[in-house]
Amino acid sequence: MKKIEKKIIGFEVLTEEKKAKAAAAKAEAEKASIVQMHESVERPDMLIGSTYKIKTPMSEHAMYVTINDMLLNEGTEHEQRRPFEIFINSKNMEHYQWVVALTLLISAVFRKGGDITFIVDELRAVFDPQGGYFKRGGKFMPSLVAEIGDVVEKHLKSIGMIKDDSLDEHQKKLIEEKRAEYEAKKADNSEESSEFPADAQLCKKCNTKAAIVMDGCLTCLNCGDSKCQ
Repeated sequence: MKKIEKKIIGFEVLTEEKKAKAAAAKAEAEKASIVQMHESVERPDMLIGSTYKIKTPMSEHAMYVTINDMLLNEGTEHEQRRPFEIFINSKNMEHYQWVVALTLLISAVFRKGGDITFIVDELRAVFDPQGGYFKRGGKFMPSLVAEIGDVVEKHLKSIGMIKDDSLDEHQKKLIEEKRAEYEAKKADNSEESSEFPADAQLCKKCNTKAAIVMDGCLTCLNCGDSKCQ
């Protein structure tokens, strides 16, 4: 109980409706104070960066993709890390013009804010007229641009913008058991040196030559995709 020491000059009944309006107004005020990524956000003097290496059979020189992030609402419960800019460097100057143009466009999308994850699908949908290539491990890349898209996806997963759908321990165990059973049947083939069996097929889900037929069912040893599920 609270003691009233001053003269009452007015009163108001606090109804549930008024409580709801007050709570909504408070939530709106808090939301307005949260800084979101947008084109007008100024670049700070220091950004957090991550660099990824791309080595393709199309060039003897590697490409290095650097993505710098901005930390928004630092120190609050609304703290979030968002990509701000991207740079691509290589000793190979053959693709210089389109690489610079691509980095400018991707950086502009990053700074636009909102849901920028669509850029991954757009980049991965680019196909090289020469046919693309296989990465080490058997994953097929339809183009160099698509591999840059893979790097962007990997980065967005690392900062939590894209949900990481990698296999859990139970799925990994099942795949290992499948692989051990398959390799036991193929033990007489001593020429296999690849990460996956030499006669593995291309998985349509993860684009990796890791799909094998076990018990009449095509199962991928890389992503776990199975036609029998």
